[in-house]
Amino acid sequence: MRLPVMPPVSPMLAKAVPTIPEGEFLYEPKWDGFRSIIFRDGDEVEIGSRNERPLTRYFPEIVEAVRMLLPERCVVDGELVVVVGDRLEFEVLQQRIHPAASRIALLSARTPARFVAFDLLALGERDLTGLPFAERRSLLKGDLAGAHEPVHLTPATRDPRLAGEWFERFEGAGLDGVVAKPLAGTYQPDKRV
Repeated sequence: MRLPVMPPVSPMLAKAVPTIPEGEFLYEPKWDGFRSIIFRDGDEVEIGSRNERPLTRYFPEIVEAVRMLLPERCVVDGELVVVVGDRLEFEVLQQRIHPAASRIALLSARTPARFVAFDLLALGERDLTGLPFAERRSLLKGDLAGAHEPVHLTPATRDPRLAGEWFERFEGAGLDGVVAKPLAGTYQPDKRV
């Protein structure tokens, strides 16, 4: 694997605030899953965790989906989730971290994971981490325009009132909150911004 951003990468983190800030932000749901950075170089795929540990072997259905749905060479930040009924189920997701390959295969068929993408760190030969988030989001949106389950682009809005509605409406469905991302912000690994 030879990408402009190589594993491991510590993801950029959110800083808790008491209210939804207003200004030049893009608001997104905060998913209740495993924070993951996916690296793809052709058929080679690696899924790294928030703690920089490999998750690739636990999610074979996501590896296959990445090969079909993500750009040929990219690094994408997002969240692995499992949906049961109409809610996210973190406990079911945790069951996927198992030493037995047979158990992983069974669970990947019975309760398949999904990947919710929310940032693009590299594309082709370009390291995008120094670009403003608004540009990275635009590139991600374009590159995932044809994506479908199990790969999703996270919803986003510039309207803080709508973000507040998401927070109230989806709290019981497994969302952890709302993230406000500065449109001009660069990607800062392992920093709370």
